[in-house]
Amino acid sequence: MISLRGLTKEFPGGVRALDSLDLEIADGEFFALLGPSGCGKTTLLRTIAGLETPTSGSVGIGGADVTGLPPGRRDVAMVFQDYALFPHMDVTANIAYPLRIRKVPRTRREAKAAETASRLSLSELLTRRPGQLSGGQQQRVALARAIACHPKAFLFDEPLSNLDARLRLEARTFLKRLQRELAVTTVFVTHDQGEALALADRIAVMSAGRIMQLGTPSEVFQRPATTFVASFIGSTPMNLLPGAAEGGALRVAGAVLPLPDGVPEGPVVYGLRPEYADLSPTPPDDTSGGPSGGPAGGTAAFSGKVAVVENLGTAHLVTLECGEHLVQAVVPEGAEPEPGSAAWVVPRPGRALVYRDDELVSRA
Repeated sequence: MISLRGLTKEFPGGVRALDSLDLEIADGEFFALLGPSGCGKTTLLRTIAGLETPTSGSVGIGGADVTGLPPGRRDVAMVFQDYALFPHMDVTANIAYPLRIRKVPRTRREAKAAETASRLSLSELLTRRPGQLSGGQQQRVALARAIACHPKAFLFDEPLSNLDARLRLEARTFLKRLQRELAVTTVFVTHDQGEALALADRIAVMSAGRIMQLGTPSEVFQRPATTFVASFIGSTPMNLLPGAAEGGALRVAGAVLPLPDGVPEGPVVYGLRPEYADLSPTPPDDTSGGPSGGPAGGTAAFSGKVAVVENLGTAHLVTLECGEHLVQAVVPEGAEPEPGSAAWVVPRPGRALVYRDDELVSRA
């Protein structure tokens, strides 16, 4: 288990990268630190590793306080964004390097390097140097080096960011399977929410050195606690529209929607993922079979003109101009409308979120 208590890190000039942060990561958990550049996630990872010294607070690993210990005595293995392989060493020497530092005899460390390389399909590359390897092969060598010393925890600093899109997907699947097989506590830093959702058992979404939300991928995706988390999570951005709760209804971007329980009157932000919206060529109160209408005095849908249709492969992302607001919906392949045509975006019941003062207050 990794335990962080009151962790604060200030850099010269008053820059506070970590702000009184408390966090517990369970033994064997795959834990993701997610957030935009500059949010403090890499500083947090480096502080766990001992590469940064906290201004205040403590770091515990495996039940022991390691705050004052140097990196080499924390029994963790870190994989960097650029892999940090030694260019003058071959693959065997790179994998065996942590064991060399621990003064393991040469024959034993080379045998261990060969065994670890075999698990990661690197056996035919043992005599090559990093400059003779592809990006995916270098990544596997870096992983093999981390695995060879059997650490208490793996610390990954965006290890997939230098790979092309297809290789990233393959590496992601490989990494998840490997971590499950080894059952080693893993802390994974990324700014890619798709990676975090796919890999992690739990996610901490960070901003300005603080954890904005902590939960499982499903919890963070389906019930983002703040508008910041809502805007950051999701392969397509969530529709976040200003509106008001008044007269027993939600009035948002020209639509009049049912008012959910627990929402007081006043200004709100209405959140709807494009994947949870249906597109209709007819208004919802049309008797020809369109969706049912909303409260009296308005339409329970966003009406507008199709501005952009983006091909996502098996689906299309449609953007509607609804007055001064843009509303997006994802439609299946073959159901995309023509740009310039009129359309209505109908929220699916129970899938929208209502925020008040930047905090989630209800589903709609």
